[in-house]
Amino acid sequence: MELNQTRLHVHGCYHNGVTDSPDSSFAQNVHTVFLDRDGVLNEKMPEGQWVTKLADLHVLPGVPQAIARLNRAGMLVIVVSNQRGIALGLFSSADVETIHAELQRILQAHGAHIDGFHYCPHDRLQCNCRKPLPGMFEQARRYFPQIRAATSSIFGDSLSDIEFGRRLGMRTIFIQGNVQRQKPGAEKAAEMADRRFNSLPEAVNALLDGS
Repeated sequence: MELNQTRLHVHGCYHNGVTDSPDSSFAQNVHTVFLDRDGVLNEKMPEGQWVTKLADLHVLPGVPQAIARLNRAGMLVIVVSNQRGIALGLFSSADVETIHAELQRILQAHGAHIDGFHYCPHDRLQCNCRKPLPGMFEQARRYFPQIRAATSSIFGDSLSDIEFGRRLGMRTIFIQGNVQRQKPGAEKAAEMADRRFNSLPEAVNALLDGS
């Protein structure tokens, strides 16, 4: 599936640039950025609820500009999202792909883009692609063989995101987001992560500016 000439691949369970050149170890050593979706790119629904339709999609302030900075720095930007609500029958894979297409459209309107969307539609203990398991990372490498965990970073707001990155040997960035909607285990995730920030824009600005 292609959107507006942007390389975008979306597949049911898995996966579907250029000169900021800042002088920071992060920018020099990280070539791929993996992003969780809900709570990092868009508003997270209350715990136990999901973004099921376009009306639920609210991109967080500054996110398009932050992703544009990553794009200009020449980094691959890939979304990895657990979407268990599909397995629970609350929405479909087509609904998720529609939401991702709209998210991409919003980003493109700000000169930004996601290079790939991966999502897991399974319930717990049913697959190898549900974070913190590595399936979505492995699928990303099928489309971008140059990806290496050692030169990747994960930005996420949950324990499964941080564990996903740590198991693979990525740099881990915890995004606090709305504390009233954090998943259980968020405090532990914050302690485990290499760095912690309130939002994706704050994290991207700090890391690319070397602060």
